[in-house]
Amino acid sequence: MKNVILNNGVSMPIVGLGVFRCSQEEAYNAVKSALDIGYTHIDTAMIYENEEAVGQAIKDSKISREKLFITTKLWNEDMRKDNERKAMETSLKKLGLDYVDLYLIHWPVKEKYVKSWIEMGKIYKEGLAKSVGVSNFLIHHLEEIFKASELIPAVNQVEFHPYVVQKELTDFCKTNNIQFESWSPLGAIKNGLLDNKTILELAEKYNKTAAQIILRWNIDKGIVTIPKSSNKERQLQNISIFDFELSQDDIAKIDSLDKNERVGSHPDNFNF
Repeated sequence: MKNVILNNGVSMPIVGLGVFRCSQEEAYNAVKSALDIGYTHIDTAMIYENEEAVGQAIKDSKISREKLFITTKLWNEDMRKDNERKAMETSLKKLGLDYVDLYLIHWPVKEKYVKSWIEMGKIYKEGLAKSVGVSNFLIHHLEEIFKASELIPAVNQVEFHPYVVQKELTDFCKTNNIQFESWSPLGAIKNGLLDNKTILELAEKYNKTAAQIILRWNIDKGIVTIPKSSNKERQLQNISIFDFELSQDDIAKIDSLDKNERVGSHPDNFNF
């Protein structure tokens, strides 16, 4: 497993397991399976309602805490109610942990995210989170928190896949030493990314699956990625991507598939 070093010196595995839309049972089984085959990076969130299951799987794995990288997120309603600290404490209790490795503001709630970022700084200083960052932040959101705090987010986790490449945002994060992380890296069934002709041709060329080509594209661009899978075989495939590299021409081919087609909400237009 390759790691990246965040702007505060913390080491973060470049591939992890996401558990979005997993039930408690599914999340437990997925995390237990992933940890068994060598994952050390797990990404959850309060709103997923499966932090307890993730925590139980971590406990049952018997893996030393310091060998794991656990992410959870501050939800919108807790931001609106100024419950940042209480939300952090609740997530830690559900996870059965003394700290998380990364705590993210889940969405840039209007008129709240700047204040919440200041509170995240306090959580970071207390050691409840080894790193703090944001999710679904665009350039103008990041610029606003830069004005309010000297603390630079360690990570910006956003929707990123070959149909929504967001080059300006990735370049901005790189320039400002913010680690870029992709959610929904494989797109969704409805957008047919895994059946894209270019992706399938590259899969044949490199003797890999379509998913492995896309995930390797993330890695070759220095992007942390958290594919979701509860299937042990696919989980293994998703981390078996360190024995090859894409050529620069092939990376460019995938880049060219960009059509700004999202599977999730736009950060400037969400109603939850």
